[in-house]
Amino acid sequence: MTDTPDPDTARARAAHQFIQALPHCRALSMTVQDVGAGEATVAMPWSAQIVGDPRTGVVHGGAVSALMDTTGGAAVLSHPTAPVSTATMDLRIDYMRAATPHQTITARAVCHHVTRSVAFVRAEAFDEETDKGPVAVANGAFTLDRGTRT
Repeated sequence: MTDTPDPDTARARAAHQFIQALPHCRALSMTVQDVGAGEATVAMPWSAQIVGDPRTGVVHGGAVSALMDTTGGAAVLSHPTAPVSTATMDLRIDYMRAATPHQTITARAVCHHVTRSVAFVRAEAFDEETDKGPVAVANGAFTLDRGTRT
């Protein structure tokens, strides 16, 4: 009997390692909630340190941007084509509304198309009031490093 690696476990491990390796993810207390084949969900709790407007308590857009970018990268790394690493080439974020103060923001990204060298991702970020719609939506392109020379 041979032990074959479970691809779901390998994907989850890759996403967790990716998040843990990035200092800004630790600083923003990001945690991986779920990982699938080309999909990732990452949460970021509200913190006074990431508030953009002290009068309202609303999280700074840069923190939301970092969350969506990181979640997109995790989705790429969890894709069945198994890239070794990735980097953001382009990321467009549309901010739909301010996140509700004191609520966790959760982003979900899906890697919906992969070429030889680029992965394309869509993402949405929600606070705990999901019935209000997304806080932000994003589309991105990420480079792929497969660890081989062509």
